[in-house]
Amino acid sequence: MLRTIIARTLRVNRLVMLRPYTEGATGSGIARPGGEASGDAFTKRERANEDFYVRAQERAKLLQLKEKLANQRKHLDELDAHIDELTREQGGENN
Repeated sequence: MLRTIIARTLRVNRLVMLRPYTEGATGSGIARPGGEASGDAFTKRERANEDFYVRAQERAKLLQLKEKLANQRKHLDELDAHIDELTREQGGENN
């Protein structure tokens, strides 16, 4: 009996977790025909704000990566110059 109760409880909890979230911002529980894209002005504005935030974060990460890449390139150029200098000092190249 305890086993049956536990199994039912787990099954109900799993079904609740698998149910798609369809409630609007007001909790009306009514899904809009056409999905979220056909929402009201607030929904569209909120979506635009979220998209803007995501793009700004991606832009900042991209700028950091570009800066890091430039620093790495500079470091590699310095290492190449140092290798060339050592090679010339040891007589490996006749320049």
